[in-house]
Amino acid sequence: MIKKISLLTVIGLLVITAGCKKGHTEVTPVTESKDIIDVSNSSTPVPADGKYPVITFEEEEHDFGTIQQGDKVVHDFKFKNTGEADLLITSARGSCGCTVPEPPKQAIKPGESETIKVSFNSAGKHGETSKTVTLLCNTKEGNKILKIKANIEVPAKD
Repeated sequence: MIKKISLLTVIGLLVITAGCKKGHTEVTPVTESKDIIDVSNSSTPVPADGKYPVITFEEEEHDFGTIQQGDKVVHDFKFKNTGEADLLITSARGSCGCTVPEPPKQAIKPGESETIKVSFNSAGKHGETSKTVTLLCNTKEGNKILKIKANIEVPAKD
């Protein structure tokens, strides 16, 4: 019984890790950071004046529609700081090496707008696919999650 459970556990782990490894070598990360971020324990310190920035996106999810396997697609998520303090995005991480976010590096003043460029490499992927980008910022919530999705078609072989 223990051998069956161990075998099932190993198979499950292989399936989970294989999902993002295909095509990973073709992705060129924009940032050098390889830090793992645990957003479950993130806490934003309360500002002395009690004023927080608020990050307001035009859209929090983007559908690339149907693309061909191997396509590299890009989307700009537009947002505005609708809060009362400067907005700082301290980290942006894709859920997989195939998803690379490029957040602004400077502070965004109240009332200012900016974009976060998200690149997705569909190499080695097929079918309905969805990925996330987790932003760590100095808002009251401390983080924000953006989503991308696509239907990836595998080209017919001649």
